[in-house]
Order: sequence, then C-alpha cells, then structure tokens
Amino acid sequence: MGRLVFLFASSLLLMVAATTVSAAILEHSFYVMNSTLNSFSILLWIKLAPPLQSQAGSKVQNLTVTRLCNRQVITAVNDSLPGPSLRVREGDKLIIHVFNMSPYKITIHWHGVSQLMSAWSDGPEMITQCAIRPGNNYTYKYRITKQEGTLFWHAHSSFLRATVHGAIIIHPRGRHSYPFPKPYREVPILLGEWWNANVVDVENQALALGIGPNISNAYTINGWPGDLYPCSQNQMYKHRVEQGKTYLLRIINAAVNSHLFYKIANHNMTVVAVDARYTNPYVTDVVVISPGQTVDVLLTADQPVGSYYMAANSYASGSGTAVGVPFNPTTTRGVIIYQGAPSSTTPLMPVVPAFNDTPTAHKFFTELTSLVGGPHWVPVPLNVDHKMFVTVGMGLDVCPQNVSCQDRPPVGAALSGNMNNVSFVLPTSLSLLQAFFFNVGGVYTTDFPANPLVQFNYTNPSINADLPLLFAPKRTSITKVKFNSTVEMVMQNTALIGAENHPMHLHGFDFHVLAQGFGNFNPATDTLKYNLFNPQMRNTISVPVAGWAVIRFVANNPGVWFMHCHFDAHLPIGLATAFVVENGPTPETTLPPPPVDLPQC
Repeated sequence: MGRLVFLFASSLLLMVAATTVSAAILEHSFYVMNSTLNSFSILLWIKLAPPLQSQAGSKVQNLTVTRLCNRQVITAVNDSLPGPSLRVREGDKLIIHVFNMSPYKITIHWHGVSQLMSAWSDGPEMITQCAIRPGNNYTYKYRITKQEGTLFWHAHSSFLRATVHGAIIIHPRGRHSYPFPKPYREVPILLGEWWNANVVDVENQALALGIGPNISNAYTINGWPGDLYPCSQNQMYKHRVEQGKTYLLRIINAAVNSHLFYKIANHNMTVVAVDARYTNPYVTDVVVISPGQTVDVLLTADQPVGSYYMAANSYASGSGTAVGVPFNPTTTRGVIIYQGAPSSTTPLMPVVPAFNDTPTAHKFFTELTSLVGGPHWVPVPLNVDHKMFVTVGMGLDVCPQNVSCQDRPPVGAALSGNMNNVSFVLPTSLSLLQAFFFNVGGVYTTDFPANPLVQFNYTNPSINADLPLLFAPKRTSITKVKFNSTVEMVMQNTALIGAENHPMHLHGFDFHVLAQGFGNFNPATDTLKYNLFNPQMRNTISVPVAGWAVIRFVANNPGVWFMHCHFDAHLPIGLATAFVVENGPTPETTLPPPPVDLPQC
C-alpha cells in the first residue's frame, strides 16, 4: 500500500512539474518616453516602478536617433527601436506594466493575441479602455492561449505605432515542438516606416487639412533604412548565416500605411505560419505582407558563400486608380552575409516586384492554406448564425470647423472612410467595453447594418460622380452577437475615392479566410469557391483592390472587439466597426470586472 501511495505521489509531482515547465508568468515593464521629461521625472518613475525582471530597469533614458541625415527625438519603449521583443510559450501569462512618460496619451495593443476572457487588456483606445495619460500607468494581464508563431505589439493611439512597436514571439509549450524541422536560429524581421518629422505632428497636419498624411521618407528593416537612402550607408540591418543551416525568419509588417513585398536575392523561402497560425509549407521567392500581418518563413542558406540583399518595397494597389493614392516608392534593404564571405563582396540584389504587381500579391495571399491537424488547428464552422455583407472603402465628410479641406476635391470636404455606408466614430467619455460591462446607454448603438444601406455598382469608378454616395453618416454603430455564434462576413471593396487593398484587422479572434476575388461579389457563383477544408487563418486580411474577401469566425470570447482598417492614413477612423459578444452561460464564459487601475477618460 505504501508503495502505491508513493507511486501516486510521484506521478502527481511529475504532473505538477510538467505543468510548471509548460506555463509561466512573465513580467515586464514598458517605459514609453521621449525628450520632454527632465532627469528628476525619470528618476521618480524608476523609484515608483516595481522591482520587476524587466528589459528596461536602469536603462531608462531619452531616445534620440539619427536617420536619413537627421537627428531627432522619437517616442519609443525602453530606449529601443523597434521596442523589446516578448518571447513566450503557448500557455504563458504576461503581466506588462506600461508607464507613460511621454507627453502623449497612449495605449498598447497586443496585435493578434486572442485575449480570451481578458478583453480589458486588448488595448485599442476608447474601445476597451481610455488612454493612459502622460504621467500615469496601466498593467496589462493576459494569457497566450492556443496560438504559436509571431505576433506583435504596438501603440493604438494616433500615429505613435510608427515607433512604438515590437515583436511577440510565441514558442510551443514546453516539451512540444514545431510541426517542421527545428531551425538553427530564429530571426525577427520587423518592417517599418520612418518620417523625418514627429509622427504625431504628421497626423495632426493631416487632420488639420482633412486629407491623408504625408507619405513616409523611408521604409526600414529592424529600425534601419538601408544603404539606398541618404546618409544611410552604415545604417543597414545585417544578418550572418552559416552555409547549409536553416533559419526561421519571423517577418512582421509594422509599417503604418504600406503593404510590402519582401525578397532575398537568389533564395527561396518556405512559409510555415501566418498571424501565429501554422500553414502547409508554401515555397515562394517573395513574401507579400500587409500592415498588421506576420509571416514565418524558413530560409535555408543554400547558395554559394557570399552576400545577398534582402529588400522590401511598397505594394501600392491604389496608385493605379483615377485618384492616384500617393505612396512611398523607395526600397529598404538589409543584407544576408554568409560566414566566410570576403568583406569586399558586393551583395547581390533581388529583382523586386513593381509597386502595382497585383497578380503577384494575389497569388501569395490566396495560395496559403492551414495545416490541418497541426497544433491548434481549428476546423471551419459549417453552420452560420449571423451573415453580413459589408462594403469597405473611402469617402468624404463635411469639412469640420477650423479645418481647411483645400487639397481634396471637392473643395470643402474632408477625407473619411466607411463600412456599409456608416462612418465609425469613437466615443469620447467612456470606452465601449466599459459601456457594455456597466450597461451604460448613449455610448453606442447596436444597429450596424448587416447589408449596405445603399446598394450600387461597388467597383465601378464612375460612382465617384455620385456625390451623395460619398458622404456617409457618422455613428458609433456596432453589431451585437450571441456567445458562441458563428459570424460570416463578406467584405466588399469599393471604388469610392479610389480602389485600393484594405488590410482589415479583427481584434479578439482569428478567422478563416474562405475565399477572395476581384470585382463585385456574386453569391450565386463565388460561394462555390469557398474553401471549407483547409483555409488559412488570420487576424488581418487584405481585401483585394476592387475585390472582396469572405471570413468566418466563432464569437466565443465575450467583450467588445474592434474591427478596422490597419491603415492609419484613413483619418479620422471611419473605416471601422465593432462586435459586442454577449456573455456565455457560465462564470468561465462571463467577462470579468475591469481592473482597479483601468485608465479613466
């Protein structure tokens, strides 16, 4: 009997040990700051900050950087551009203390994290929380659940995400492995944009003129513009490899307003995951990635010893329209250097796609499929409870008071955006999640239309002559759905103002991408194209230029979840909506109360 008790106790200890190994609590401090603070303020914040195992600690200081011949102060986290990478395992819990030492209000969004039962930590300003005011702090707490791969975090207030962002790297739970051969090394590749200006000023200028913001001055790879830009010969990201080894590149598009092509000279890449969801291996020589998306690729150093440029340039689908959406036509590049390559070697340059190469972009976006039976694979729900047909596109707004609106025809109108002829407006006094939890009326309405208020020939450019169609009413209008219901949404791009590829991001959920195509969606024929077996899963979908995409997801996470275009060029927001997911039937499926330190408006 004693032996049986001993064996049982030993087994129990092993189970507890295995659980401890497979999940951890990770705590970090994020100090958001720029040059307006004095040394006393910095020392005071360090004193007030809890003694955490943090990547900041004693390194807190103002961040002044030199790019493109200019020396300027930027808003950043922990003295770093990009900000610190969060390296976790599936199942880990994160506790992140954000201290706002900048002069701007700010929130942090953990882009793509499902936030299962932790909606208060999602981060979009005025959706799940009010902003963290200068001099204040807020602690985000959430668990990584059934997601593996690459995501990222970024500011969700104004243009600050241009410099306030970093990687989230999710490894398999302890004693689990990748569904592909283990790579020799893992390398984050963060693609970004750089302005020779304060990015908040860039946004404010756009708002003051009622137009889109000035285009960026450069693209960047891991914060560096590369040697094609002025004064940047020595400001280029370099990665050294060993011949024959395989590397996992975790590619993140942290750019504010740009879809990007990414290539490496003379090398193929094998896509193995997108948006922290595993895919069937897909071999390609070019990756196409929209703002908010991530792509994990295996790169084998199988070429002759030498140096090879990696390059990223814009995919600017809207530039071929009658309006001619402006874009940055430049190219950023880094370099892959093989061990043993002479320092005098001139790197080979890849042939990058043309800015308007829609066939290449569409091929990449549509040929990816999920790894059926792989870790955390989710089959497509076949029964749909809530069907929606939603137009997404640009429009105009009556010029606000004290705004010039002189640079966009017709004179006297401001640039805006809308979904289903409704232009979304953020609340100002209370976040949507607070209004939902405390049942406060007057903050939002649940009458977002399941179909367009006005039906028209969505992708015909001639609709731009119909001025009343361009002006959508402005409302805080959202959709309420029951817990565990299945939502299907057809997103139809429009040619209003100018057709372009819209990167639509849904907070709180990953969705199946059932189909994509061009022109106006035709339910009689296009529903036959649905992939119900192994469609890719994402949190951000590029709705094709002058085309459509169909997504489907199960609303199994109570709370309020933002859906919006991940272009910050669309000012004010407009091109957005939200879902209210009602509580489930049990305490485990009921939204918990807000934390005591939730910022107030």
